[in-house]
Amino acid sequence: MKRLATLCCAATVAITPALASTLPDAAKTAVLRALEDEYHAEAVYAATLTAFGDVRPFSNIIKAERKHQAALLGLLETYGIAAPANGYLTGEKPLDTLPATLQEMCEIGVAAEIENARLYDEDLLPAVADHPDIIAVFTNLRDASVNNHLPAFQRCAARGGMGKGQVAG
Repeated sequence: MKRLATLCCAATVAITPALASTLPDAAKTAVLRALEDEYHAEAVYAATLTAFGDVRPFSNIIKAERKHQAALLGLLETYGIAAPANGYLTGEKPLDTLPATLQEMCEIGVAAEIENARLYDEDLLPAVADHPDIIAVFTNLRDASVNNHLPAFQRCAARGGMGKGQVAG
């Protein structure tokens, strides 16, 4: 039985690189574009936390962005595609200057989550229409933006940049 498990896993590893050649360029580009979007979000939220302290919803959503990255990195691994590093965190890619207030950051978060849903619906999901595994991940990521992140940023913006339980100091 142990030998069968070993053979099973070895066979999986052996065919993984071949999967990369079966993933059309448009689908590969879509997964990498989704990862790039998650990397950018993490870097912006990390910069926000550095500038404004451990404030919600940024402190919660940055954790979610990392989970989103993990799901996308899993897809890349499945298809034998090398994952790039987060160039925004390494300084290889520049970030825009943050606004002066947390209120403005919350408003940027609202706009970013709306754009994120549009990106998935109009660009990324159509590119992976023949790949149910990728569709499932993309749909979950889009739904998290629409159902969790967007309302959190909207609440933050409505509170003048204050997260739940925070008071102006």
